[in-house]
Amino acid sequence: MYAIIETGGKQYRVEEGSVLDVELLPAEIGATVSFDRVLAAKKEDKLEVGRPYLKGAVVHAKVLEHGKHKKIIVFKYKAKKNYRRKQGHRQPFTRVLIEKIEV
Repeated sequence: MYAIIETGGKQYRVEEGSVLDVELLPAEIGATVSFDRVLAAKKEDKLEVGRPYLKGAVVHAKVLEHGKHKKIIVFKYKAKKNYRRKQGHRQPFTRVLIEKIEV
């Protein structure tokens, strides 16, 4: 059984027991969060697709940790104009463990 959820403007394919990094969530470590924006769910051989979301479908997850991804460098440069700008960015994330999928 798996589901496709939407959170933080992105879509993720999740299964029970899977661990994934999503955009930063306002939840404490160890708390349970629920994702109600379920786009599709497959149970045995039946695939249900929402328009746009499945009614009554919820994915429960446990917050494992908060952190920041690897640093990326944003470098702007214009040739022959002595223009250079260097900036770094680390995107915050929340690591969650998918506990239960209710369809």
